[in-house]
Amino acid sequence: MTQQPSLNEMIDAITKTFLVAHVDDTDEHLAQALVYNAGRLAWRMREQGVDIDQKTSISDVVTDADRAAERFVAGVLEVVRPEDGILGEEGSARPSTSGRTWVIDPVDGTYNFSSGSDYWCSALALADAEDVIFGAVHRPAMGYTWFGGRDFPTSRDGKDVAKLQNRSAKEISMATYLHPTSIQDADIRAAWQRVGEKFATVRMLGAGSVDLSSVADGTWGAWMQHSVADWDWFPGKALVEAAGGAARKVKAGGVEWCIAGNKQVVDEMEEWLRG
Repeated sequence: MTQQPSLNEMIDAITKTFLVAHVDDTDEHLAQALVYNAGRLAWRMREQGVDIDQKTSISDVVTDADRAAERFVAGVLEVVRPEDGILGEEGSARPSTSGRTWVIDPVDGTYNFSSGSDYWCSALALADAEDVIFGAVHRPAMGYTWFGGRDFPTSRDGKDVAKLQNRSAKEISMATYLHPTSIQDADIRAAWQRVGEKFATVRMLGAGSVDLSSVADGTWGAWMQHSVADWDWFPGKALVEAAGGAARKVKAGGVEWCIAGNKQVVDEMEEWLRG
């Protein structure tokens, strides 16, 4: 009987095949190809069934697909960008000798992913000491790939999105996330409410990079969440800024909030957070 290859052996084979086609890609083309293929890999694995492990809570989970997609992305980058650093949500890490670091979120919205929802994505950012250079996000369920950054206007599937125009909170939606433990914290809850109550409507969908990409393309109006990891912040931050918006951090209620949207509404949100 022929022995079936292990998951890691399969991912390594996929990585080698990818490298044949993309070894000479520019950074921007490489990033978009990586998130597309990582997202499709996770999608296919979910269809076959994945093992789910709990991290810090019942809602903070990781699957075999998260680990496999990150192994794929990190494996490619180790070959084609050997001097760049790597920082991945699932543990991939390598120091940078170039001053640049790739930040990987193989599956953003893992709870959604593991529950059968289509509201999740694969995300990647390239950053240097100055800021985020660009971000790339792929949402398999919709087939969307967003890309944008310092030298690249934000696009979705290769078409530039409309520049974000100034609008006030009362005219637009806010996508957000607040964990139940944060709702129990009076200071955090009060800071969130000072902002959330000003918007026309609020949406809580559980995948920050999809939220931020959707702010960049005008689907949602703004976004806010506290204590956000770099892999959840950098890709979408780059997209919003490259679409003419603003993305910044503000301390309020004992935590640090990440906020994004058109420039007017971000100014409003910062003012309300500061009370």
